[in-house]
Amino acid sequence: MSDTPPAGPTGQIPGGDGDNALEFRDPEKAEAIADRLAELADNVSDPPATIMHVCGSHEQSIAKFGLRSMLPDSVRLIMGPGCPVCITNMPEVDEAVALAEAGVTVATYGDMLKVPGTTKSLDDARAEGADVRVVYSAADAAEIAEEEDGEVVFFATGFETTAAPTASVILNNPPENFSVLSSHKYVPPAMEIVAEMPDTDIQGYLAAGNAAIITGSGIFEGIVDEHDLPVVVGGFEPLDILAGITKLVEMIGNDEAAVENAYPRCVTEEGNQQAQQQLWEVFETEDGEWRGIADIPDANLVLRDEYAEWDARARFDIETAHLRDESAARLADDCICGDIMSGKAEPTDCEMFGEECTPDDPVGACMVSSEGTCKIWHEYGGHPDI
Repeated sequence: MSDTPPAGPTGQIPGGDGDNALEFRDPEKAEAIADRLAELADNVSDPPATIMHVCGSHEQSIAKFGLRSMLPDSVRLIMGPGCPVCITNMPEVDEAVALAEAGVTVATYGDMLKVPGTTKSLDDARAEGADVRVVYSAADAAEIAEEEDGEVVFFATGFETTAAPTASVILNNPPENFSVLSSHKYVPPAMEIVAEMPDTDIQGYLAAGNAAIITGSGIFEGIVDEHDLPVVVGGFEPLDILAGITKLVEMIGNDEAAVENAYPRCVTEEGNQQAQQQLWEVFETEDGEWRGIADIPDANLVLRDEYAEWDARARFDIETAHLRDESAARLADDCICGDIMSGKAEPTDCEMFGEECTPDDPVGACMVSSEGTCKIWHEYGGHPDI
């Protein structure tokens, strides 16, 4: 594995020591990288070279800056299950709604409010009088518990990037009336499952640099070994993304499978060892359903038995039958969020996109979150020529 990022068109590494090292949105450099990408794409033996990125923040930058318009026709860039809000399963939302309806204060991220459960969202429960509050972190939820007499549950979503801070809060003696309803997910197993899906035909992964700050780039060695696919860890500015795609296309053209770190200013091979220690001290993995995709082995993060006193599922008898028994009228059968998150479809393939399903009135979870592909494409378009 190499931790050396792909060089730009002049040999300068984005984020290096040059005078323009921090100009990650330079149009001339972007055009030069795109020209190099077009040259390398000619070497792809089985076009289009299908690259999947696994982060909503990548999709935001790709759409906002029109990066798909800079790719040659022989390179296809799709988004995978990189939106934690989107893959939170309906029964998990139902649990949070049931707790809120039972009089528990539920604190969670703002993006989670409108995510549909089987019949209700947390926003619906709040409109009916439940105490649902928006926070920016697990620490914020713990502070609410310090100020309140009643029970406060943090509905915890997100990947390794947010799971590690949740673990840190639990390890630092939170208030006795604080607990966690974990919907945290672990990305590598999902990448492996999606890589095995025949309809996606993935030839390389652009991995999320923010999660790799915690896990390190070395975490992806197993995917390379098991699936013979190149993985490049990428940052989030336009030049970061273009450089990462360029390196992937070069590796695909050379039939090379390895891990490359194209985000060395933030990511190391070993990652944040202290954060990893805290994460795995508090959490363990178990099989779990990712909304619309599959039941994925070892992809859900749950609290270990040693920390059951902070586990909302152990503390409360959460009854959701009254939510599940009703018909899920608002989650239409023809919502294709699952296909979108596994790279089989684009938002514009959905007949409801921008019509019945909008950010103000979402049908599927991909239209809710700021990291959801449908919401991003609704705001920017998927292939804008900027």
